[in-house]
Amino acid sequence: MVFVIGQDRKPLNPCHPAWARILLKTGKAAVWRVAPFTIILKTETDNVAVSDSRLKIDYGSRHTGLAILQENKAVWLGVIDHRTNIKKGLDDRRAHRRFRRGRLRYRKPRFLNRRRPEGWLPPSLQSRVDNIAAVARKLSGVCRITAISYENVKFDAQLLMNPEISGVEYQQGELRGYEVREYLLEKFGRKCCYCHAENLPLEIEHIVPRSRHGSDRVSNLAIACHECNLRKGNRTAAEFGHPEVQAQARQPLRDAAMVTATRWAVYNRLKETGLPVECGSGALTKMNRIQAGLPKEHYYDACSVGASTPGRLHIAATFVQRIIAKGRGTHSRTNLDKYGFPRGYLSRKKEFFGFQTGDTVRAVVPNGKKKGVWSGRVLCRGTGSFDIKTMKGRVQGVSYKYCRLVQSNDGYQYFTDAKTPLSSP
Repeated sequence: MVFVIGQDRKPLNPCHPAWARILLKTGKAAVWRVAPFTIILKTETDNVAVSDSRLKIDYGSRHTGLAILQENKAVWLGVIDHRTNIKKGLDDRRAHRRFRRGRLRYRKPRFLNRRRPEGWLPPSLQSRVDNIAAVARKLSGVCRITAISYENVKFDAQLLMNPEISGVEYQQGELRGYEVREYLLEKFGRKCCYCHAENLPLEIEHIVPRSRHGSDRVSNLAIACHECNLRKGNRTAAEFGHPEVQAQARQPLRDAAMVTATRWAVYNRLKETGLPVECGSGALTKMNRIQAGLPKEHYYDACSVGASTPGRLHIAATFVQRIIAKGRGTHSRTNLDKYGFPRGYLSRKKEFFGFQTGDTVRAVVPNGKKKGVWSGRVLCRGTGSFDIKTMKGRVQGVSYKYCRLVQSNDGYQYFTDAKTPLSSP
């Protein structure tokens, strides 16, 4: 569906892409934003009825699923790809800084200026919180969102590893054993840990059998198909010929720790919007998705978040919007070689000839070696010779005179997933 806003720039109901094309061709609307694609009407819309929408968020450490529902209809689907290179960038910068300081005079280390405010999160985790809050704010500007559903926690790794710390009450109830299965499915990639088979019933299996005094702790559990579970019998995973399973089972879930550390920070940022925020568990999301007959995808999980999920879902969205977090650039004014020495200095200007690096442009080159139409993110230079990163690769040496701004850089890169969503039964 295509987002629509009125002359007063207030959001209206999304429309079908075919109807949006008619409005654009007849001159009754104009393109307001390319991604997410939004049109603005040129006629009065005082008496147009606007339906309430609910934004649903399936938070993940690497990918966050998004969906906008109007009653039982999903009108928009999206996925946020979070940045995973922030820690590496900080580590590289720290290594270069220490290497440079080692060549200069000795300076005594200071620690009094390193106090962290309350609620501080590492930059790699804070980035995920900011991504979700920024995208939710953008969607609220083009769609009338009146409520938010948020998957607060998928599983708590610490409580699963040490269930005795929270008492017997935590382990009792309708979801007893269900969260442990979700934990193991995520850890072993939803495959049999021995034969790697997929799309078949999987069973919880003890790496060291209980008959040989194996415990019920999660570090001793794996997920396996029925045939492998029978063939393994009373042997350990190492005796069965799979010592790597034992090593993988003892590895901590880093992604789960990231979600656990930031889940309340995301919740508080969503509450700042002033909208009611509904929370749901990972087990409830899975149950809703299975009942709706939807496959395992981030955006389908988002459709199934919370108790407000309708019994029957209709997928009206015709594509999936992929939002890749890129950042807004860097403060570094120097390119470094592998030893940390400067090999080139960057300009202190951010804007060149009305463009800045990261903008989405469309260049029509009439002649020469670069003849053609190129669309993508631009890399600016002071000489006026730009590079354009397209879907097929980078085109170098395009003059700024042939470029036209499509959308200013907002720290994200947008793609339309070629895979069309499937309608639920």
